[in-house]
Amino acid sequence: MLFTARMKGVLVFVCEIEGGKRRISLPQSWTDRGPEATPNRFAVDGLTAARELVDALASRLRNASGDEE
Repeated sequence: MLFTARMKGVLVFVCEIEGGKRRISLPQSWTDRGPEATPNRFAVDGLTAARELVDALASRLRNASGDEE
């Protein structure tokens, strides 16, 4: 996590992905951080799994378009 911010009155956590090439913002209610999390929130394990999914999808998209890193 890089920092927190408020977007439309909601606290979000801003994280880097792809080695700092991209950023993603997650609302606090999607996580297990903070006092008022929703029942369908991401815990650390869920965030890790989501990151792995995003990385796999990004890799497939790069391969499909012929882009190489």
